[in-house]
Amino acid sequence: MTSAPTASPLLTDPPLRLIVRMAGPSALAFLVQAGVSMAETGFIARLGLVPLAAIALMLPALMLMQMLANGALGGAVSSSVARALGRGDGAAANAFIWHALAIAGLASLVFGVLYAGFGHALLVATGAPAEVVAEAHAYGAVLFLGVAPIWISALLTSVVRGTGDMQFPARLMIIGSVVQIPLSGVLMLGGLGLPGLGLKGSAVAVILVAAGSSLVLIWRLLKPGRAIRLTLQACRLRLAYFADILRVGALASLSPVSTVLTIAILNTLIGRFGVETLAGYGIVARVEFLLVPLVFGIGAALTALVGVNMGAGQVARAERIGWIGGGAAAGLAGVVGLVLAVAPGLWTGLFTRDPASLAAGALYLHIVGPVFAFQGLGLALYFASQGAGAILWPIIATLLRFGICVVGAALVMGQPQPQLGAVYACIALGMAVYGAVTAVALWRGAWRRRAA
Repeated sequence: MTSAPTASPLLTDPPLRLIVRMAGPSALAFLVQAGVSMAETGFIARLGLVPLAAIALMLPALMLMQMLANGALGGAVSSSVARALGRGDGAAANAFIWHALAIAGLASLVFGVLYAGFGHALLVATGAPAEVVAEAHAYGAVLFLGVAPIWISALLTSVVRGTGDMQFPARLMIIGSVVQIPLSGVLMLGGLGLPGLGLKGSAVAVILVAAGSSLVLIWRLLKPGRAIRLTLQACRLRLAYFADILRVGALASLSPVSTVLTIAILNTLIGRFGVETLAGYGIVARVEFLLVPLVFGIGAALTALVGVNMGAGQVARAERIGWIGGGAAAGLAGVVGLVLAVAPGLWTGLFTRDPASLAAGALYLHIVGPVFAFQGLGLALYFASQGAGAILWPIIATLLRFGICVVGAALVMGQPQPQLGAVYACIALGMAVYGAVTAVALWRGAWRRRAA
């Protein structure tokens, strides 16, 4: 007599325990990754105010690529793998590896061509000083020339996360971070017999670490005995599988595009206050950039957990997982925001001593920091909604945020004596609306309607 198959723990274990167990490694890895970003910002600060302003100009493009690769399209890949495993379709799960690689290749080509054709013109259009534009363009040229390993590493990591394995991607990220910090320092500032490359050294370090990670992930997926494997037998590209990924990923991509457009336009508007103010804004805008990967530690777990449970028809359990994870992310981001709102120098003082830059950064954290909790809530539910295959309302919330931030800031800048604090107030209001609308949509049954 044969025993009944054992249900996956992802479908039966208590949600909070699962989220803690799965999100813990990723959250730790992203905290380490945040340390990389802080260290690199410190290296850039040693190069001077012009490189600091230049990286502020390039931050939107870097955010767009990372949020698309790890969040929008990466989350869609994780969702497709998780839902396939949830319904017991291992062949489809294996095939999604090849589809992820194909998307990575196409995305790399698109980013490279777009930057080659329009990158310099867009930087000039910001109105930043010529020396800032030149520094930013040199950085971008290196980054987008070698962008393929970044995409491959991100999407293969998403494949592994879709199986519910958060441990291996976390370990790989931590090792990569440990390598990247000294590598960035040496390549930017010089050392070990190598000349300093300046800001371009940061881009080279990112590419080298991503290339190493890609090779390790491919080796991992080739090994037998895994939940899914990279095999030649599964190398059959099908439109239905691309559609399964892009049905979630294409719509989800509007979120990072909108977020990056918001920051790019705000860079242009805030740049009118001067290079020092732009540098200060670039320093504190990086906090929000860091919140994305920090919350992604929870969000990656939510994508896999919600996807598996939706695939198995357990919609109520999927919703409960979403609320628990969203609350945890809101608490985490809220604590960060409140601490920095009370003591902005804990962050800004790490990177500059320029009084105008410090003042611009502190004002941002005083006004925007208290609503970081809404940003954490909205981001976590965005990732969870990817798992549910119900991404419409998080995208609507993102577009509302874009409208409030950009239109409001433009109206402020149209005044005879525009105030920087009023621009920051528009950013805070948009962030609050983003989190609130995303949460209300889940409460009103967006996932249940998608399942039906």
